[in-house]
Formats: sequence, C-alpha cells, structure tokens
Amino acid sequence: MISSLFKTIKIQFKLILCLFLTLNLLILIGCQNTSKNSDTIELTLWHGINPPPNRDVFQTLTDKFNQTHPHIQVNPIYIGQPDQQMPKILTAIVGNTPPDLLWNVPTIGGKLAELNAIQPLEAWLDKSPLKAEIYPALFESMELDGHTWSVPLATNNAAIFYRPSLFKAAGIEQVPQNWAQLKQVARSLTKDTNGDGRPDQHGIVLSLGKGEWTVFTWLPFMFSAGGELFAASPQTSVPQIDNPGALAALELWSDLLTEGSAILSAPERGYELDNFIAGKVAMQITGPWTITQLQQSAIDYAVMPIPALKRPAAVVGGENLFLMKTSPEREKAALEFLEYAIGEEFQTAWALGTGYLPINLKSRQSKAYQSFVEKNPVLRVFLEQMNSARSRPIISGYSRLSENAGRAIEATLLGQNPQDALKEAQKRLTLTLDITK
Repeated sequence: MISSLFKTIKIQFKLILCLFLTLNLLILIGCQNTSKNSDTIELTLWHGINPPPNRDVFQTLTDKFNQTHPHIQVNPIYIGQPDQQMPKILTAIVGNTPPDLLWNVPTIGGKLAELNAIQPLEAWLDKSPLKAEIYPALFESMELDGHTWSVPLATNNAAIFYRPSLFKAAGIEQVPQNWAQLKQVARSLTKDTNGDGRPDQHGIVLSLGKGEWTVFTWLPFMFSAGGELFAASPQTSVPQIDNPGALAALELWSDLLTEGSAILSAPERGYELDNFIAGKVAMQITGPWTITQLQQSAIDYAVMPIPALKRPAAVVGGENLFLMKTSPEREKAALEFLEYAIGEEFQTAWALGTGYLPINLKSRQSKAYQSFVEKNPVLRVFLEQMNSARSRPIISGYSRLSENAGRAIEATLLGQNPQDALKEAQKRLTLTLDITK
C-alpha cells in the first residue's frame, strides 16, 4: 500500500515538474518574441471591401507594404459593409479601443470629426508631393472646416450602361446627350415584344428606395439641373434639398415612370443587374465595379455619360481612409501606410485588380493603366466624368440629409407630387438636423 502511494506521488510529481518546465519554456519563448518584435508596430485597419476578390487584392497590396516596412505591420480586418459599420465604430470610440485606420465612405468624416475620433491630415498632406497627384475632384470629399479629414483610397462614379443591340433594334443611332433625348430614347426602347398588350422591355430602370444608393444615382441629375445642396457653404448654411434643380430631377424621373418608359427596381435593390442582363431594360445607372459581372454574363454592353440639362455632372463614389486618434507613435506609423496607399504603385495595382478608378493622377497616366483602359474602353466614360464629378457633403448631419432626400425620391416614384415631396422632406430635415453640425 505504501509502495502504491509512493508511486502515485512520484507520478504526480513528474506531472507537476513537466508542467512547470513547459510553463517556463512558454515564458521564455514569449520573452524572446517580445524582444524580437519590440520595435515592430502592429496596426489594425477596419474595412468593408467587397466583393471578396477585391479584399484579396487589398490584402496582397498590404502584405507588400508589410514586407517592405518590417517595423510596421498592418492587419486589415473586414467588419461588414459601410452601413453595418457605424455601431461597431461608435462602440470602439466610446470604449477607447478604435482601430488605427478606418476604411469607409467619406460622408462619415464630419461625424467622426465631431466625435474627436480622427486626426486632421493637412499638416502631413500639405508637405507631401503626393497631394498634387490626387484627383482634384476628390478634395471636396476630404475637407471640412479648414481641415483635411481623410484621404481617398478608391474612387468611381455612376454612368448609364446600355445594351447596344437593343438600341440598334429600336433604330437608335446615337446615345442621348440631354434629358429630352433621354426621354425620347427611353420611349423608343419600351416595347411589347411578346404581343400580350403589355410592355416587357423598358427603356430604363430607376432605383426605388430612400437609401444611399438611390440618392447616389439621383444626385447627378440634380447637379446637372443646377441644383446645390447648400445655399452657401456647408459650414455656414442648412442643407436645401428643396431647390429648383432637385425639383427638375424629380420631375424627370417621375415623367419617365408616368410615360411608362421606366420601371422601378425592387425596394433598395437598385444596384441589381438581373433585368439589364436579361434584356428587360435597356439602360441602367451603375458604375465600373459591375464590369466584371457583365463580362462574365457574356452580354453586349456599353456606357454613356449621364445626360445633361444645364451642365455635365457626376457624383463621386468610393471610399476613403481615416487616421483614428490613438498615440503619436501609432499615428506616425499609420501615416506611412496612407502615403503608400495613395501612391502611384498601389493605385495602379488596385485599379487593375478591382476596376476602381485610380485616385492618383500619375497612376491614371501610367502605361500599365492606359493599356488596361484600351482593353476596357468603357472606363473612359468614368474617367472623363471625374472632370465634372461632385462629392457628397461630409457634414456630421449627412445621414439625415441623405435620408430625407431619399424619402422625397421614394415618395415621388410612388406617385406623390414632386414639389410636395420636396417641401415635406425639407421640413423634416430642418426640424431634425443639428445645424451646428
């Protein structure tokens, strides 16, 4: 019995000794790793890059940065689409655990600045030669109250994709240049092809809903009609979505629908291309990110600029990078990544891999990108539209502005008088918007 007890104690002692040695080994390894990486700053970058192949492109480019900057390691983390991110971002800010860098739409810049969550970038960017290489149209999405709050990572705009075969079948030889021609072409493209007395092919699809996609595809028409969202500067005036240009744009969309030459998308699904690919609509407002899908569908397609009323117009899309407030050391390291991301090398590779337009002028002019455009000539329309493109305002109350503009668009498409829809939307906006921004 004593012998058995002794053996049991001996076994337990060996187990304790093994655990002790293992623990010491782990501590030693940990100390070695800490010592080895003590000079490396690991940065977190939150993003919502989609579709997944674009994430792969971004990861590859980030890996290249990490390889050439061994003292900095950037870790990209997908946290959902932009409209899903704000609760996570706000929670991180309140909990004092923000990421080092944030990818998101530039329109949240005013809100993040109001929360004192991001660092202004003008002191750094004004000293950088890269500032002169950024598309001039993009600064509107970066600047507010005398500060630069973000830098662009990716950009695009929306134009009208159309089916050349359907244009040819309708005897249309030229794409519409103005609104009157757009309405005429849309009428000509609306047909009853199966003889049942009802149109089964329409000229254009319009986005139904009050979400940001609907606003994004409608704003070019408002700007083209001479509309402005502010009577003065965004810093000193209340948004005026009830303006003559907005009324003209709503009346155009209402006329297209009333005349029967347009159909509505499913609610908040105006970006889906199913009816366009199937030939049920001949025109659709969307952007260059759809080119891969259209190429895979093997249909014919081409692109035209947004037809103009008073002036050419387009609205800047895409996402920017924000420098979150953390610590001087981490912020300095993050600026190195920002410099890399807006540079020619990154922007050329990003554009070739994703279809986004490069935000860097040298990248746009590079041989590699020019060759890419030669193979994808529809990109020329989007590149040319950048010369007249406008950015959406980045005031802290932009979400309310967008929501109320969207509600006016939706109400109009569902049958309300456009003027009444705008007046109601302006009244709601004035009552709810924090005019101190």
